[in-house]
Amino acid sequence: MNAALHGLSIFERGWLSSNNVLVQGDGGGATLIDSSHTVHAAQTVALVRHALAQATEHSEAVPWLLQVVNTHLHSDHCGGNAALHREFGARVLVPQSSFRAVQAWDLDELSFRHTGQRCERFEAHGSVTPGQTLFLGARAWAVLAAPGHDPDSVLLFNVDHGVLISADALWENGFGVVFPELVGEPGFDDVAAVLDLIDTLPVQWVIPGHGAPFQDVKGALQRARARLEGMRAEPARHARHAARVLLKYHLMEERRQAWPELRAWAETTPLFVRVWQAVGKGEAASPAAWCEQIARALAGSGALKLINDGVHDA
Repeated sequence: MNAALHGLSIFERGWLSSNNVLVQGDGGGATLIDSSHTVHAAQTVALVRHALAQATEHSEAVPWLLQVVNTHLHSDHCGGNAALHREFGARVLVPQSSFRAVQAWDLDELSFRHTGQRCERFEAHGSVTPGQTLFLGARAWAVLAAPGHDPDSVLLFNVDHGVLISADALWENGFGVVFPELVGEPGFDDVAAVLDLIDTLPVQWVIPGHGAPFQDVKGALQRARARLEGMRAEPARHARHAARVLLKYHLMEERRQAWPELRAWAETTPLFVRVWQAVGKGEAASPAAWCEQIARALAGSGALKLINDGVHDA
């Protein structure tokens, strides 16, 4: 393994579940960055348990997960929090600006009701704040604000080894949906500012929220900026893309759904309805009809499969 990543166990998961980064403890317990989706919580627990056991197999130390740190609170990044707390007694730390909403379990302020997604309720035991330094294992990690994809999101940067945990602010080929723009709030400028911030850092490795770790930071930033300019030029195209993402994500959660239930989801998911009102009204008479139209198009591209009475995740 590259020396810069020594002591980090990176669990590359997929698109329903975010990647996880286990920072091995230095006699004080390990930390997991992000915990993936609720439907994969048992798998997350098993991955952590196995990695901890491997790290201590030649010592008398007891495998110990001290804490979970969430970069942001979309359901694919925090859905395993409750399970990890139950299994290991791990403390859960969330971005400071999200702390109150978690403690109140305010589903309107959190994203879960708005996006029609699931997350097992968890408790936050502390918070992380931009400008703070976290000492995890033998490394110091700077906490950096990363609004855009999510207003409360943070990055973690270890300057000594040039390792950036970028969550959904930068992937090898782009970044996450800019959710504020979907509800009429500015977000594109924040995305640009975060990309500019990353460009000033001496980054050698990026561990993204989705996809494999990569080193071509300049190339990734160039691709991300080109994608952003396309979104600025055609905001409606970004909104339609977001609607497809919401639907695909829902089917990844459910695995399969009959047409009546899928139409009901479309009609009762506030964000999907809002995007339909903004860009879909001219294409379909209702959110349900637009949802079916999008599902059939995604099936045509191979992203979903049509079954006799509904839709199956591909």
